[in-house]
Parts: sequence; structure tokens; C-alpha cells
Amino acid sequence: MRIDALRLENYRNYTGQTAWFDPRCNVISGANAQGKTNLLEALVYLSCGKSPRARSDREMIRFDAPSARMEARVFARDREFRVEAFLSRERRRKLSINQVAVKTASSFSEVYNTVFFCPEDLYLIREGAAERRRFMDTALCQLRPRYAAALASYNRAYEHKTRILRDSEERPDLLETLPDFNEQMVRFGALIVHYRYQFAARLEEYAALHHKECSGGNEELTVSYQTVSSVTDPGAPIDVIARHLRSHMEAHQAAERASRLCLSGPHKDDLEVSINGRSARMFASQGQTRTAALSMKLAEREIYKNVVGEYPVLLLDDVLSELDPRRQEFVLNRIAGGQVFITCCEDDRLPQLLGGKVFHVEEGRIL
Repeated sequence: MRIDALRLENYRNYTGQTAWFDPRCNVISGANAQGKTNLLEALVYLSCGKSPRARSDREMIRFDAPSARMEARVFARDREFRVEAFLSRERRRKLSINQVAVKTASSFSEVYNTVFFCPEDLYLIREGAAERRRFMDTALCQLRPRYAAALASYNRAYEHKTRILRDSEERPDLLETLPDFNEQMVRFGALIVHYRYQFAARLEEYAALHHKECSGGNEELTVSYQTVSSVTDPGAPIDVIARHLRSHMEAHQAAERASRLCLSGPHKDDLEVSINGRSARMFASQGQTRTAALSMKLAEREIYKNVVGEYPVLLLDDVLSELDPRRQEFVLNRIAGGQVFITCCEDDRLPQLLGGKVFHVEEGRIL
């Protein structure tokens, strides 16, 4: 799959711009704060309907504009597509594929996929569980539309339950509605556990190979999925997982009401990453941390290839500058086979190393 062209109107610091891309490699150079990352953000948004940076769509609209538009011309699954997003300060966003309106952002994921890697991802290992859940959710929402729908439904039920528990002291009658939301969390939570476990298993398989090669064969990386303690086998059938989630939730009812917090469910899941049998989060060096995070992102790309049959578009945002020469070489040797976008500073040697098409970004203009 590849992105042939991108059109931006009043998006971030872009007033109006169209760029046509190389099917293999595109190097985006420029000084800081000129719009390089904004360009990659637009490509991610048009692949899944969600920004990896913004908390709301309004943040992506140019300061002095009432609305913004993003449009990508894409070739994927042996077809040409035109994917478009219209963002407004006053109305709901409008999404379309080949000029036909779509209701859900997950529809974009059925056109093309992206793997986005930024400097913050190099610390994926060091951060708390929320960052690793976000990593899984971002990938799975593109890969599995059923997962995206289940996650959205679970989050809605979780928010309702949290409000009920929070307000129950003043409104005890609200507790009568808890069983309905508990059951929704169990039903959708079982699907979430099912897909996360499968993803984590494939992630470990590919990430272990990448990490071993990048470390010169000296280190062994393991990735294990951690979920609700009562789910002894997250690979079990979905109805079995649901039964275990239900029993765990029932056992924590009193604690939840006392604390007025939602304590049970896959919203507390994590990925336990270890290097040579020791927790990477606690004991890994800076170099080991970077290698592990890098291996996980490259593994994500391989998972997409196996599921979809095509490499996703790989977006690397100023990542290589954070790596030593050996790791830079490792990454550059692994990005062949699909379309790649790489941002770099003006004085970087990447354009000479990679070839393809080189763009210079300056004050929201692609030259």
C-alpha cells in the first residue's frame, strides 16, 4: 500500500498544500517547528481517524480558520482510494472514502494502515502501563475493526460506571444501574482480552528476533501480556474469558463501591517486557530500552504485513537522530519492502543514504 498524494487545507500550520510522493522512500527535511511532524500526523489521521498527538480534532485546525481539510490519494488492496476528512470548529467532522460518507473512523483502517514511530516511542518501555495499552490499541484498531468497536463500547461503559461509583454517595439509587454496565464491560472486555493476547503473542515472536539481531545476539527479549488475574488463559474461548472477568468483577464489588473507583477490567492491562529475564522497565539501560522499543515497532510492521498481505506505510519522525550508528543501520536495513516517510533535520545525511524523493518543509510549505 502507498500514499500517492496528500492535500492539506488550513490544517495545523499549512494554509493550502498538495504534495505527490515517491512509492518507496520520502525524506522530509527542515528545521524544527516548520511542519514536518504535522505532515506525518495527517497521514496517520487519514489511516485511522485519530491523531497520535492531538486530544481533539479542533487542535488540528489552523488558528485563524473555521475548518480544515485533509485528503489522501491512496493505492492499496489493488485499488485506488481517495480518503478525506473535514474538521470544523462548529460541527461534527465529516469522513469520506471515494466521496462516500462513512460513519466510523474504523472505516479508514480498511483502506490503508500506518505504523508511526516518534522519539517518544523510544521510551515505550520506561513509561507506565497506559503507554503500552495505547500501543496495542492503536495497532489493533487499524488491524481489527471489531476490536475498535469493542474498545469504544467498553470505554463508554467504563465511563458510565466510573460516574455512577463517583456519585453514588449522593445518589445511592444510581447503583441499581451498575449490573447493566458491569455486563457490558464483561462482554466487550472479553473481546479486548482475546485480541490483545493474540497481538502480544505475535509481537513477542517478531520483536525477539529483531532485538536479538540488533543486540548482536547477546540479548533475549520477551513480551508477555498481563490482564485480570482471574483470566488464567487469555487464549481461551471468548465466553470462557467473559466468565472469568465476571467472577473477578463480582469479587471486587465491595472494594469498588468503597473506593468509588472501577478496579476490575482490561483497562488495567499491561505488556511485561523483559531482557534476559529481567524487567526492562526497571533494569534496562538506555541503549537496551531503545533497542526494545525499536524492535516492538518493527514487529508491529511485520504483524500488519502478515494480516493484511501488504506492508503498512512506515512513518519515522526524527527517530534516527536519537539512535547510535549501529541502530541507525539496523533500522535502515529493515525498512525496505514498503513505502516509508522519514523526517530529518536540514543537515542530515539521510537524503544521500536513502534516495527516493526529498521534500523541504519551511513554515508550513512543502518545497
